[in-house]
Amino acid sequence: MRNLPSGGGDYPARMDGLRFAFGTLTVFPARITRWDRDAARAGMLCAPLAGLVVGLCAAALGGAFLALGSGPLLAAVVSTAVPAVLTRGLHLDGLADTADGLGSAKPAEDALRIMKQSDVGPFGVIVLLLVLLAQVAALFELYGESWAHGAAGTALAATVARLAL
Repeated sequence: MRNLPSGGGDYPARMDGLRFAFGTLTVFPARITRWDRDAARAGMLCAPLAGLVVGLCAAALGGAFLALGSGPLLAAVVSTAVPAVLTRGLHLDGLADTADGLGSAKPAEDALRIMKQSDVGPFGVIVLLLVLLAQVAALFELYGESWAHGAAGTALAATVARLAL
C-alpha cells in the first residue's frame, strides 16, 4: 500500500483505492469492495485522479458551451456547476458547515455541534455565494482569453483541490 503513488506495487490495493476515491468523492458508479482504513488511505491518495476526471468533464462541457457560442460567462458558470453536480456538492457542503461553525464565534464544542447540523446557516450561504462567484469570475477571465486557458484552469483547479486530501 505504501508504494501506491509511485507505480508498481499491489494491484488489488490500487483498485481498492480508485474505487474508494471515485465511490466516495464522485457520482460515478464505483463498487467499493473494501471499507477500511487502508482502502480509505489509498482512496485519498487517488483523490487527485478523481478530481482530474471531474475537472475534465467540467472543462469539456464549458468548452462545448463556448464552442456553441455561449460566451465566456456561461462557460464559466457551467464549468463551476459541473463539479458540484459530479461530487454531490460534497465540497460545498463541507465549506458551508465550516463557515457556519467558525462564523458562530462560539466555543469549540458548540461550533462543532453547529458544523454537524444538516441545515445551512447565514455564514454558510454567504461563503458559498462568494466562493462560487469567485470561481465563476476566475474562469470567466480564463475562458475570455481562450477555451484552452479556461479548460486548463478548470481541470487544474479540480485536481489541485483534491491534493489536500
